[in-house]
Amino acid sequence: MGRAEERRARQRGGRRAAPRRSSGTPAAGVGGGSAQPGAGTGPAGGAPGGRAAVRRAAARPAKAKKSLIRRLFTWKKILGTVLGVCLLGIGAFVVLYMLVDIPQGNAAAERQSNVYKYSDGTVLARDGEVNRESVSLDKVPKEVQHTFVAAENKSFYHDSGIDLKGTTRGLLNTLTGKGTQGGSTITQQYVKNYYLTQDQTVTRKLKELVISLKVDRRESKDEILAGYINTSYYGRGAYGVQAAAQAYYRVDAQHLTVEQGAYLAALLQAPSQYDWAVAGPNGKRLVQARWNYVLDNMVGQHWLDAAKRKTMKFPVPKEPRGAPGLGGQKGYLIDLANKQLEQQLMKEQGITQAQAEAAVVDRGWTITVNIDKKKQAALESAVKKQLTGKLDPKKRKADKNVQAGAVSVDPRTGKIVALYGGQDYFKHYSSNATRRDFQPASTFKPVILAAALDEEAKTQDGLPIDANTVYDGTSGRQAVDHGSKVGFGPPNEDHVSYGQITVQSAMNKSVNSVFAQMGIDVGMKNVMSVADKLGMDTKGMQAVPAQTLGSMGASPLEMAAIYATLDNHGKKVTPTIVASAENGTRKVEMPDAVGGQAITREAADTVTSVLTGVVDDGTAKTSVADNPLREDQQVAGKTGTSDENKSAWFTGYTPGLVTSVGLFGEEPAAPYRHVSLAGATGLIPGSGRINGGGYPAQIWAEYTFGVMGDTSKFDLDTTQGAAKQTPSLPPTSSQTPSHSPSQSPSQSPSHSPTQSSQSPSHSPSQSPSHSPSQSPTHSPTAPDPSDSSTAGNPPDPDDQQQPHDQHQLHDRQPAG
Repeated sequence: MGRAEERRARQRGGRRAAPRRSSGTPAAGVGGGSAQPGAGTGPAGGAPGGRAAVRRAAARPAKAKKSLIRRLFTWKKILGTVLGVCLLGIGAFVVLYMLVDIPQGNAAAERQSNVYKYSDGTVLARDGEVNRESVSLDKVPKEVQHTFVAAENKSFYHDSGIDLKGTTRGLLNTLTGKGTQGGSTITQQYVKNYYLTQDQTVTRKLKELVISLKVDRRESKDEILAGYINTSYYGRGAYGVQAAAQAYYRVDAQHLTVEQGAYLAALLQAPSQYDWAVAGPNGKRLVQARWNYVLDNMVGQHWLDAAKRKTMKFPVPKEPRGAPGLGGQKGYLIDLANKQLEQQLMKEQGITQAQAEAAVVDRGWTITVNIDKKKQAALESAVKKQLTGKLDPKKRKADKNVQAGAVSVDPRTGKIVALYGGQDYFKHYSSNATRRDFQPASTFKPVILAAALDEEAKTQDGLPIDANTVYDGTSGRQAVDHGSKVGFGPPNEDHVSYGQITVQSAMNKSVNSVFAQMGIDVGMKNVMSVADKLGMDTKGMQAVPAQTLGSMGASPLEMAAIYATLDNHGKKVTPTIVASAENGTRKVEMPDAVGGQAITREAADTVTSVLTGVVDDGTAKTSVADNPLREDQQVAGKTGTSDENKSAWFTGYTPGLVTSVGLFGEEPAAPYRHVSLAGATGLIPGSGRINGGGYPAQIWAEYTFGVMGDTSKFDLDTTQGAAKQTPSLPPTSSQTPSHSPSQSPSQSPSHSPTQSSQSPSHSPSQSPSHSPSQSPTHSPTAPDPSDSSTAGNPPDPDDQQQPHDQHQLHDRQPAG
């Protein structure tokens, strides 16, 4: 091609393609080389159009390879999988619906007697005479029928028999081990009660779903409702609305009022917890809330007139009657065994309390309890000999008001070896061993000391709190928090002032003012936290200074748990009555009653050492230390006497046995108000009150020294407290400390309240500056031990004089 042609080609927008070149060879047109012959001017030949395409291709980024995850999980594949699973699920449910038939009813057939055995294998009782009487729905007033629907399933009359959302949630919770939640319809609950079991398994839930759908198609709503209210368990051994009406109100179902029906409907959520006769303050509050919920739902459904609803009052049920064969202490033992087994099933299976009760009561269980037959007999004998044998209700009105409760525990194993719930299960249905509506009073003081030691707390002056720390024991002294008064200054018993006094002596004499200040020093939140760790149920309790007086509610079972943990060197003890429970081939494994370290061993052992001083040189000396039955056993313990003498306690222990004894003043008939124990057994009212160091300590000693041949000593890892002190000689004039406890107790110390602590002697080998063996001289205000009105009931400087505003700290509702 000539130059002219090249020019023409350039004018047309193209040019000759440059010849291929080898490495290092200049291209044509660059450096004078000639073009290859036959090179075209189009795209294939390197013309401008081809080069533009190359440039565009180069400008585009290279297409990235899809990752493995993106290739596997495309939206089309995900959608297809979801649709496939749904179709498979629907298909499976259709097959299940076709295969599962409505079975024969089994509610009555599955009711079998439970057998209860002592720890030695001998039979304690057989319990299981089923209290059921079915009634037709026309025997139940329409408004009462509506109470059950309002409580459980407002959509009952127009639903398909199932709650798909609730059932799905229940299935997921069962699969994931999260327990169960509400949501079942009345139809589902009826199917579960009558056709299936209470077991929480996926298979059972699927069957429940299918059978409920079929039952809803086959039976009318009235038939289903009748089946539901006739097969449900209401507590007190009552199955069905007719038995429940008789058990709670002594009437037939046809005579139930709307208010009574609403209570029975409310019971189904938690029969034993909501039974007014045995419910604690929290249970009573909950059942009243549930009762109101039922009636309000009825108004919302136009089944009850709103004006009539406003006039309705809560219908307190009548006192329960014990079942045949459960007289004496048997009913109390069986009741606690059932409750502990139910609690274990709730933990294992995630079922509700109502479901657990239905799974235990009359279900053919063989339950062996830890109760030692000999110790049980000895405890019953001790209560009769030392207390109930002296009561004469016909002669003295006060004697009608005395209730006793006790729990005895082996601290090494946590086994409840003996229990006293009351004079007779038929006469007093609720157990005094487990009731939590009376103040533990000064038996709570060791918890405060345990918290001080475990938290390594210090006084207002920055000194460590231990058994030798000196406090101001002036009665009514205002407690202070770093210079500020906290508005709390409890008087000591009989307003006795002790001046400067060691913690050991303050525990011996149960000095309220000392422990009120100690609680502030430790911090009440820390005190209540340690109480919880030791075994007290502190849920809902306020962490306020008044709790230092033991103004909360507690049971002998709880106090036995706390002291057993102290006895067991700080390892948590949860007293257990159930040794084993079997139902056919099924066996329930009960948890270990002894757990991990709740507080340090040194803290627990120091408290034990201090509490030996209460027995040997304090408020329990006459009844326990000087008891002729004692054979050199080493004993630790604490007395307690509550506000207005409404309760009196002694909780004590040896190295191998812990027993808590409580006496409670309660009216024998509704409304079961708490009343004073003063004057019972013939003691002169006022001066003859019943103290913790009296009958409770005497019962404890009669029982413990009668069954314990063990004279071993406490193995204590501490250098403090009465058990580790060498008795000191009475001080001479040169040895008398500047603030000796031998001063007249009525003298107040010269120190101001903000300087309540003096530097104690902390050397382990030294006795405290105020030896526990040195008691204040006789106070003119203290009771005279020789007074015949206090015979057999020695003086006990506890906290009868608690501030009256303590009633606001806890629910003072009457006991059941």
